[in-house]
Amino acid sequence: MLFRLNSSLALLAGAAALMLADPAAAQTKWNLPAAYPADNPHSQNLTAFAKDVETATGGKLQITVHAGASLFKAPEIKRAVQTGQAQAGEVLISIHENEDAVFGVDVVPFLATSFADAKKLWAASRPTIEKKLDAQGLKVLFAVPWPPQGIYAKKELNSVEDMKGLKWRSYNVGTARIGELVGAQAVTIQAAELPQALATGVVNSFMSSGATGYDSKVWESLTHFYDTQAWLPKNITFVNKAAFEALDKPTQDAILKAAAAAEARGWKSWEEKTKWYHDEIAKKGMKVAPPGATLAAGFKKIGEQLTADWLKKAGADGEAVVAAYKKM
Repeated sequence: MLFRLNSSLALLAGAAALMLADPAAAQTKWNLPAAYPADNPHSQNLTAFAKDVETATGGKLQITVHAGASLFKAPEIKRAVQTGQAQAGEVLISIHENEDAVFGVDVVPFLATSFADAKKLWAASRPTIEKKLDAQGLKVLFAVPWPPQGIYAKKELNSVEDMKGLKWRSYNVGTARIGELVGAQAVTIQAAELPQALATGVVNSFMSSGATGYDSKVWESLTHFYDTQAWLPKNITFVNKAAFEALDKPTQDAILKAAAAAEARGWKSWEEKTKWYHDEIAKKGMKVAPPGATLAAGFKKIGEQLTADWLKKAGADGEAVVAAYKKM
């Protein structure tokens, strides 16, 4: 009898606990790994996106942003979201160009060299990229560019021949190929590892934005920045498709609305901050300048070679994207 009474009490207690837990049970928590420092505009934009989603859903969906490659390293993020280890993620999409050449369209040198052109290129390439990621179980939410890319070095560069023998940081197919064409020693280094690589002399040159140089305190190791404006790479934020489809319609709509706002905010932020980053690294002692005529001509030739290489790899999909872009 005592056993039966205890069992009944236990059942009642369990039911009460379930009733009390209802609000918590209705709450969904997502993780969103990202590769860049918490104070980087990309990470700040993700945090604002997460806050917008939480506000719009009344706290029903909470997204925690894990900046600085603290949850997964940059090359691991896409796979982590595909496999459900994280529900959402942000990646520099061009690091996956080896997987599919179309993922590298925004780092084809000198194809799109301004924010306006980069926006057109995203509009032209988005349907193709969305289709490819959808087939991998990923839903694209938004894309935000980095500023135009320039070259950092520890010495003055008057021509591409001056780059021969440099320890060149590569982070995707295009940057590795540039290193190969100029005779530099390419070393694959992701953004989170760059400060240490510079400090220890693993690399002494690389191509990136003023933002990456600032984040990496590049002035502590290097001396020159040449604003070649080679391309504007993009970070794409996506979600695990199954996780997204498991949400109710109002929550899905809230995510998509917040994503559209994050994309617009991200583009505007980077346009405004590009000059600021250049000014800041100059204040720290970097020599910031456009490339000289000989260096620019050398890069133009390299750009033509890399564009031809990319179109060959990307095939019909790549040709269609570039054709659509050039019509805009």
